[in-house]
Amino acid sequence: MADGAAAPVTDDATLLQRVRQGDQRAMADVFDRYGRAVYSVALRILKDTGHAEDVMQEIFFQIWRNSDSFVQGRGSLGAWLVVVARNRSIDLLRRRKPVDSVDDVILASPGNMASEVEHNSMMEKVRKVLRDLPAEQQRSMELAFFEGLSHSEIAERTGDPLGTVKTRIRLALITLRKAFQS
Repeated sequence: MADGAAAPVTDDATLLQRVRQGDQRAMADVFDRYGRAVYSVALRILKDTGHAEDVMQEIFFQIWRNSDSFVQGRGSLGAWLVVVARNRSIDLLRRRKPVDSVDDVILASPGNMASEVEHNSMMEKVRKVLRDLPAEQQRSMELAFFEGLSHSEIAERTGDPLGTVKTRIRLALITLRKAFQS
């Protein structure tokens, strides 16, 4: 393999190594690959295009500044970015002042952030796995990931013990992880 050859990069580890070396094209590839998923999660939680774009920009800027913030071996880069987007969005939602409206109109995100087919395929796989979960696990996952509730808040809302809520979410996440590793 010749040095400096511009071969197509398919794995995240190689992309991140190039990002660490200051390769702007590699950073653009990371953004192209995962930008839509990060934005979608932020928008779903925040219901505000501007805030969702800010969260997305902040996350990708973090990768550019410190690509070591992603720890290899603890999951995929895509999954990590989605979790970071979720957590940052929930933090922002909790910091909002009561005068901020969460009922603003959601506008579609323009642009070519990722492959529509790949995104749709991944989302359909997530939907299928979630549909196949036991009802209690589905409910706990929806409250945690789509409404941004903490484990304690979920237990309070459902009347279930905190340990039960944590176990349901953990089992659902294990099921999702297995589905994406196969």
